[in-house]
Amino acid sequence: MRHVFGLGMINSESIERIVKVHDQYLEFITLDDNLFSLANKNCYVQLNDPSAGDNEIDEIIENIVSGLFCVLATLAVVPVIRCPRGGPAEMVASLLDQRLRDHLLAKNNLFSEGGNLTSSFQRPVLCLFDRNFELAVAIQHDFRYRPLVHDVLGLRLNRLSVPGDKGGMKSYELDRSDPFWMANGSLEFPEVAVEIESQLNKYKKDVEEVNQRTGGSGGAEFDGTDLVGNTKHLMNAVNSLPELTERKQVIDKHTNIATSLLSEIKERSLDSYAKTERDMLVRGGIDRNELLGVLKGKGSKADKLRFAIIYLISTESMPQSEVEMIEAALRESEVDTSAFQYVKKIKSLNVSFASANSASTSNIVDWAEKLYGQSISAVTAGVKNLLSSDHQLALTRAVESLMEGKPNPEIESYLLLDPRAPKSSSASSSSHLKGPFKEAIVFMIGGGNYVEYGSLQELANRQQPVKHVIYGATEILTGGEFIEQLAVLGQKMGLGSSGAAPPH
Repeated sequence: MRHVFGLGMINSESIERIVKVHDQYLEFITLDDNLFSLANKNCYVQLNDPSAGDNEIDEIIENIVSGLFCVLATLAVVPVIRCPRGGPAEMVASLLDQRLRDHLLAKNNLFSEGGNLTSSFQRPVLCLFDRNFELAVAIQHDFRYRPLVHDVLGLRLNRLSVPGDKGGMKSYELDRSDPFWMANGSLEFPEVAVEIESQLNKYKKDVEEVNQRTGGSGGAEFDGTDLVGNTKHLMNAVNSLPELTERKQVIDKHTNIATSLLSEIKERSLDSYAKTERDMLVRGGIDRNELLGVLKGKGSKADKLRFAIIYLISTESMPQSEVEMIEAALRESEVDTSAFQYVKKIKSLNVSFASANSASTSNIVDWAEKLYGQSISAVTAGVKNLLSSDHQLALTRAVESLMEGKPNPEIESYLLLDPRAPKSSSASSSSHLKGPFKEAIVFMIGGGNYVEYGSLQELANRQQPVKHVIYGATEILTGGEFIEQLAVLGQKMGLGSSGAAPPH
């Protein structure tokens, strides 16, 4: 980019007009006030590829650290870093810690204490996680408005296209400039439909009120006595027209989006998928007949594959006969089972770690141990966290604990790094670095989603006083996009059914 910029200046003979060039640290995309992406494509595949060499892994980690450094430079904060031990999260934490230390040694560094993020002098906590910390959230169907629009209608960089009410396609922006999107993104879809109807009725009432105020004297002869009053009404009406027009445009936009969603929901029984998957994760499985009913019922190939993987993750132990039954049902619907086989392989690694020793481990266990250490067990451990009474995501529970700073066995083993502390001192012994924190930056390595983003914003808003949580990821993925990456890994490992059509 710098090279192209320089050539452009030379060719246009305007180089003498440049006074100074700044590096703006822009290796990230801001999607919302509290949401960003590094747009690192297929990061989960790259980090989990069993054939990836150390140099390739190091390069990916380097790219992630560069992106995070840009985010922190923009916010002008040096956070305390926390993450589970082992795997990509620890690798990113260690390199980022070193990068920040090196930069802080410079005379004119980018960071000033209590920068743009904080309202106080307290530093934020940066919580790093790897996608395998909680796999199910990246796959499951969700029935809330923002995740549903992203997953079903393909929201990309805050833009989507849906069929218009008069034919053709309508393109819409969904960002902070849209008050309805900001206010209702976390509601379940039926609640959103009610809210659209409510706002439409309010709009009609307000229009009727304007018409009545400016309707004159009902046909009676005008004698001039109401001139001042009528003029005032007309002025008010004129002033309210732009606001009314804008409201109507927002209502029409979300009516079109909701209509498109409703069509997909009915066609694919997405409400049933969302409810049944949630039940599975909370209860730890479902009845065999109910399982088969879903796999042989409505839904796309990707819907059925995602459902089968959630069942696999949520069930503590599954008889081989049941696994074969699921695979047969998927093949009957011409679904490639590579992603299912891959998750089954990861899940079996829990057992492998329990019995493996350095002399007898297979290549796949060597690979997993090198990349994840003991944290591989988190693939299923994350589900157990859902069994609490509040059904919070494991990620949200961990972030809440890290922000509270109270002793908690779930996060006690987490790595703690302070880039501002001398290298020789032990950060873990400094109790003030363990919180409580008013601000957090949460980053998911291997792909994030709107479900986690929404859950973390709810966490921040229910705190008293309200806290501030920023969520970022290597990329923002729909459930369908994520299982495509799982399928690639399954195929690289020689798993799955050959010849079946890929999920779509």
